[in-house]
Amino acid sequence: MKLAIGNDHVAVDMKLEIKAFLEEKGIEVIDVGTGERTSFPYPVSGYRVARLVADGEVDGGVLICGTGVGISLAANKVPGIRACVCSEPYTAKLSKQHNNTNIIAFGARVIGVELAKMIVEEWLNAEFLGGRHGTRVDMITEIEQTGKLAEAEKTAP
Repeated sequence: MKLAIGNDHVAVDMKLEIKAFLEEKGIEVIDVGTGERTSFPYPVSGYRVARLVADGEVDGGVLICGTGVGISLAANKVPGIRACVCSEPYTAKLSKQHNNTNIIAFGARVIGVELAKMIVEEWLNAEFLGGRHGTRVDMITEIEQTGKLAEAEKTAP
């Protein structure tokens, strides 16, 4: 397995810990974040990781900024990306099972390193369930590609 990891200046230390955690599991990690603690724009790392995932160069991605929100918003602008901010393991697991997320994000100012490891572990071990969840992911893709959702349009008041 190969994952991309990206971060901003706030999350350098956590990124290094998570990168080492992944490598200890035998996962190849492509680091496209910053190692500097001076101001670094999180959209750059969010885009870099998302591009690698969308282009199929990696199997998924991990993003870390202060809250996980901004960096995931940037990633989600890349077509084909389903990035989810998680502050606990249950959401990470369900994000993969129900939404087939391909990027996980969290905040270095929100959670600690050990919780971040648990979140990553649950996300890595989860598998997309398909079925009705696949239909819903297809709807998300329809919105992404067209800016509309036919199902919602036909039932709108």
